[in-house]
Amino acid sequence: MAPSTPGDVYKLCKEHNVKMVDLRFIDLPGVWQHFSIPVDKLDEDAFETGVGFDGSSIRGWQGIQESDMLVIPDPVTAFIDPFLSVPTLSIVCNIKDPVTRQDYGRDPRFIARKAEAYLKSTGIADTSYFGPEAEFFVFDDVRYDFGVNHGSFYLDSVEGQWNSGREEKPNLGYKPRYKEGYFPVPPADTLQDLRSEMVLAMQSCGIEVEAQHHEVATGGQCEIDMRFQSLVRMADQLMVYKYVIKNTAKKYNKTVTLMPKPLFQDNGSGMHVHVSLWKNNQPLFAGNKYAGLSDLALYAAGGLLKHAYALVAITAPTTNSYRRLVPGFEAPNKLAYSMRNRSAAVRIPMYTNSPKAKRLEFRCPDGSCNPYLAFAAMLMAVLDGIQNKINPGNPLDKDIYDLPPEEAAKVPTTPGSLEEALNALEKDHEFLLKGDVFTKEIIHTWIEYKRKKEVDAIRVRPHPYEFALYFDI
Repeated sequence: MAPSTPGDVYKLCKEHNVKMVDLRFIDLPGVWQHFSIPVDKLDEDAFETGVGFDGSSIRGWQGIQESDMLVIPDPVTAFIDPFLSVPTLSIVCNIKDPVTRQDYGRDPRFIARKAEAYLKSTGIADTSYFGPEAEFFVFDDVRYDFGVNHGSFYLDSVEGQWNSGREEKPNLGYKPRYKEGYFPVPPADTLQDLRSEMVLAMQSCGIEVEAQHHEVATGGQCEIDMRFQSLVRMADQLMVYKYVIKNTAKKYNKTVTLMPKPLFQDNGSGMHVHVSLWKNNQPLFAGNKYAGLSDLALYAAGGLLKHAYALVAITAPTTNSYRRLVPGFEAPNKLAYSMRNRSAAVRIPMYTNSPKAKRLEFRCPDGSCNPYLAFAAMLMAVLDGIQNKINPGNPLDKDIYDLPPEEAAKVPTTPGSLEEALNALEKDHEFLLKGDVFTKEIIHTWIEYKRKKEVDAIRVRPHPYEFALYFDI
């Protein structure tokens, strides 16, 4: 049974002879940070008044002149770490300012908590459920380097189709062909046991897993699906998910990346996110409209599509994300909705007719996102659609890529770059500010951080392929 109170956490520590407590929190871009304390320091004061640390070096956080911060452990998130040799309890924390005792405005988990509170305040629903399908690659080798006069990367996988002719003493030939990794059994799928071990580790951390499988791309692309959870809890669990898959792979001298497009000319890794709203334990997205949806669900789809151009600056937040959102690789680069077309940004899954299963699937996000910010932004777009009764237009059930040019031109597409998405977010973010969920300050910080640290950093560097195109000019 999952812990829910400090008392439950103390019992868990005693049962597992815990020696250390690892306090975890998330930076603005979306990477877990941590520090540890001896278990005897996790007293009632730690849960009430917090534990101090220096927040000045956390990306997107405090300046050096206001560095002191507090972590407040959330007992609901506690789990026994399955990887550390010393018995360790890991716990996710909220962040507070030690002077004002207020929740810290740049803590992404605080923003997600505010989104849940705002949902209840609207009276529309009391619970939002999220179910991300995070894809990732498992590689056997990764090397990258850059400098003033050079830049390179190299990836390898024993599964990679590019290794079909490699001398492996012996090369057994079971290499999934490009775009044909979905779902061959072993021996072509070499990662079945590894994924199963990842699943078992997730379950030991309190995560309910529904399925695991190889994904479409060659070279070790995988997916593990978790059962849906409420917004903040799912964001917590997705961070555990990332931690588990990376550390399980490392045990076998393999490496995992959720980078959206690590391989050229094969499918990238997305994170299709399922969302639904409930009230008084009743689903609100089921009805008698298109694909069995309610009017409310269609308005929700309208909100996602209306704000998609800005939304992807948060849900697909890297320059690499837009190398995935291109035609020809099952990527959802068309801003339309459909019950079958997987090229549409919003899809309505049709696996079952159960009202409880009615949901929208937003297919633009990828695993590089900060889940607290991404899910909160999605919820705000959904609510804006419902509040303003935004019509999503007509569904697009044709093959989008076979449309006549004049018809295809009428279907809007996702931004072509992170820079375009950030520009859109700069213009369209009022929907995020409702209920003080996001603030102008956090939107500004996000845009400036991404422009300076990522967009500009890529723009000023020569690309290796430019030498193939232009060196002999």
